[in-house]
Amino acid sequence: MKLGLLGGTFNPIHLAHLRIAEEAREAASLDQVLFIPTADPPHKPLAGDVSFELRAAMVQQAIADNPAFGFSDIEARRSGKSYTVDTLTALRAERPGDELYFIIGSDSFLELGLWHRYAAIFPLASLIVLERPEKEITEPLQQLPETVRDQFLHEADNLLRHSSGTSIRFVIGTRLDISSSQLRERVARHQSIRYLVPPEIESFITQKGLYQP
Repeated sequence: MKLGLLGGTFNPIHLAHLRIAEEAREAASLDQVLFIPTADPPHKPLAGDVSFELRAAMVQQAIADNPAFGFSDIEARRSGKSYTVDTLTALRAERPGDELYFIIGSDSFLELGLWHRYAAIFPLASLIVLERPEKEITEPLQQLPETVRDQFLHEADNLLRHSSGTSIRFVIGTRLDISSSQLRERVARHQSIRYLVPPEIESFITQKGLYQP
């Protein structure tokens, strides 16, 4: 199985997350995309003190109508910070027959050099990079961390090939400029988030009283 992996705090999940997953699935002919909520974010504290269980519930509601989308609680099943390299290593062990494709935005790609043990990520999974507004990838090879550039070949305009056989594919998709922080701010100001999140997520946030000041 060609398995896409989309991680994030999903605090809350929104339409841009769903669209990124769908466009990555289509671009790489993925069989399924797993949504993986972060349990303990390594780079910044979790805003709003929203539990993993609540964020996981939002994800499961948001993806319920798409049979190509799935959910994994793998990061909640282990202790410590939710580092990507550890998650990919665990998924490799759990699903040895699957091809793994880790889906990120171009903003995350440009910060790969700051990630924990980032060089170990490339042999574990291929990357699918979706371009985000104002974070263009103009020179893919040169925009990689310098320490790993010699491990890649520029195979096509939108494809880099790693020496292990994995790849990095760049996809220009629908540029939906929606962020979870923007949504939390709107909720706190009692402004509408309709048409920015699925209707069931809007209702869930209201019912649970999330993101109130």
